[in-house]
Amino acid sequence: MTRVSSAIPWGPIRSTLTEKFSFGDIKQLVGYGDLDMSQLAHLEQKSKGGTSKSQLLSEIDKQVGMMAGNNRSVFASICCEEMMRRKPEVIDELSRVLSRVGWKFSGTTLIPIEVFDVSELIDIPDEAHTDIQKSASRLRDGDLSGALSAACGALDTVTSDIYSRYDLGDAGKASFQERIKKSIEALQVKDNLIRELTEIGWLESDYKPLSANLEGSLNQAAFIMQKLRSDMGDVHGTKPVISALVYDSIKWTSLLLRILAIR
Repeated sequence: MTRVSSAIPWGPIRSTLTEKFSFGDIKQLVGYGDLDMSQLAHLEQKSKGGTSKSQLLSEIDKQVGMMAGNNRSVFASICCEEMMRRKPEVIDELSRVLSRVGWKFSGTTLIPIEVFDVSELIDIPDEAHTDIQKSASRLRDGDLSGALSAACGALDTVTSDIYSRYDLGDAGKASFQERIKKSIEALQVKDNLIRELTEIGWLESDYKPLSANLEGSLNQAAFIMQKLRSDMGDVHGTKPVISALVYDSIKWTSLLLRILAIR
């Protein structure tokens, strides 16, 4: 199973700080993060014999290098947010340099592309965007149970809407797996797939096993999500959390959300 990047890369952010911000700005920006500013107190920019921007950043590098992965991610994320708040025009530059090392912005939140490609938001229901972004950012920061709960929450929101639209009953009384199964049936996902395949020339002998296996795989994905939520979610969790399973749960959630998009 795929492993998730351990921390937001500091190097590209540092380069943007060097290019776009003054000595004083850099000192103020890093102050918003969990940095020991007393170690930078003696560094001042003077007309003669003062500290250079490069020397300041080298001292910052030392502290960043000693941070644990999650702490480094939080620090880097805060720096990005403050950089964009102070100079909105740096958004394009940050996006450019970070995308080359596997990171993208979703709003002002940095998310590893390997966890969730923000371009996928176009294909999933609008009401799920907040929870799926939250899930990816929590996984990035090491909050595995929170990531799983947010992923399931995205599906809860969408299936609740479908239950209401199609008068399927009380969604709150249905199991997670049942909610997804009934929502897929209400949207006639299987029938629509068969119609589309027939229109492009597929024979029944070809589309019948495909549609049956797709239906089964979606139901199995829903069961897996239900089981993981029960035992690993931060609300009712009773067992340790396995990061690779949580990562995969976000991928399964993305797939299910695309299937449940009302078109």
